[in-house]
Amino acid sequence: MDSEELLITGIGGVGCIWARNTHSACEGLADLLLIDGDSSLFENEAEGHMLSLGEGDSSGCAALAPLAEQRMLANAPLAEEVLKSAELVVILTALGGGSGSGASAEFARQARRAGCLTIAISAMPFECQPLRTRIAEIALERLRRNADVCIQVSLDRLAWRSRERGVDWLEGSGWVEDLAAGLIQMLAKVGLINLDLMDLRSIVRREGGATMFVAEGDPDDPEALFAEAMSSPLAGVELAGADGCLLQVEGGPDLTLGQVDAIADAFTIGLHHDAQVIFGARVSAELEGTARVVAVVSGLSMPMSDQELLDSLM
Repeated sequence: MDSEELLITGIGGVGCIWARNTHSACEGLADLLLIDGDSSLFENEAEGHMLSLGEGDSSGCAALAPLAEQRMLANAPLAEEVLKSAELVVILTALGGGSGSGASAEFARQARRAGCLTIAISAMPFECQPLRTRIAEIALERLRRNADVCIQVSLDRLAWRSRERGVDWLEGSGWVEDLAAGLIQMLAKVGLINLDLMDLRSIVRREGGATMFVAEGDPDDPEALFAEAMSSPLAGVELAGADGCLLQVEGGPDLTLGQVDAIADAFTIGLHHDAQVIFGARVSAELEGTARVVAVVSGLSMPMSDQELLDSLM
């Protein structure tokens, strides 16, 4: 896919940082859009599109999610211009504040209306932030309704994993960058067995929820690769019974067919026996001695909303 067909979008301060990092890791394979109420985040930015929700005031949309939503709606004509060429939109955001919580669902709605496949990677607040968590839960429910895939990330787990890797969870983004960049590279780079947007659409639009995993490690230890994927900072994911999987295995020139088969078995053995599995493979010189796996899994049981849970008990 051409770079203008793949759009990495950061919404809110944290989301914009993560989007910048992901865009840099993709080596010109995708376009970039930054959306925030604080226009100072756009200073010295020359590689992407910028959309300000601040309308000239210094406070932007801090803690004012409804205001951010209103301004995102007012900016729909500008967003439409950026979305005109896009086929896939990857939204990176952190919920619980103003711009991310208010604008993410509205932008996802606009992207889907423009015909884009929309995948949101949304971080939930730290457990010690109950007020932010309440705001985030409302925003997450709306984002789920408007995105084709909504991946829920725990900031507590993300920070813990980042400490293990020696990176700052905010500036380094770590796992978030790996996941988003892995998806872009899966679609944009030529491989031995290519995956395309139609493959991705056929998986994520199956009935039920969908999520994504990424893992990197020893190609001779597929179980450890799978365990690495399962230790991701995702919140509340259960793979049992999933009936769709898009799987890409990437490795160095020394990667063998036997290693690829063993890795594919490790990642699909727990799926439903009638699951649809679409497989891709690519060789990258920089991965000699290492395998990287990107998996999109669908047909998951969706978590109940508060209202659905209440209805089920009545």
